[in-house]
Amino acid sequence: MKITVLEGDITEVAVDAIVNAANSSLLGGGGVDGAIHRAAGPALLEACREVRQSTHVRGLPPGQAVATAAGDLPARWVIHTVGPNRNAGEADPEVLESCFESSLNLAEELGATSIAFPAIGGGVYGWSPRDVAEAAHSVIVDGRSRGRWDSIDEVQFVLFSDQMTSVFCQIFDHDQW
Repeated sequence: MKITVLEGDITEVAVDAIVNAANSSLLGGGGVDGAIHRAAGPALLEACREVRQSTHVRGLPPGQAVATAAGDLPARWVIHTVGPNRNAGEADPEVLESCFESSLNLAEELGATSIAFPAIGGGVYGWSPRDVAEAAHSVIVDGRSRGRWDSIDEVQFVLFSDQMTSVFCQIFDHDQW
């Protein structure tokens, strides 16, 4: 599995699956979620509305993931996951880790070989860059040691700031993939 860390716009990355740091409504919002919805166009909102009407009537709980078509994005799927909101008292790092794990599990189920993640929880939800990077690292290292996600060839972390990118580079730099 190739791991890449870069600063950029996740809506422009050509991968099989783009992970959306969504809110529980799945109907768009600010930050990465808003950018993905804007770039994907109205088809993404319609797909999210269908999810809300069928399988997640009350919204998507933190730590879980659900996939939709990607609309106008250069990806096949958008995998929506809701990070725990640390600013609202949701401070369990296992729920943050579950966002990465659930997304990777779903990507594999879909047949994706490449996936791009934002810094889930690292924006308005208040998790520090180190917390987010360590959660992602822990999940990937643990999963790979158990032979999981063998069909996923590439994981990209497409991050929104110099600080976030720097921390992810520090955390992932010591590994040989």
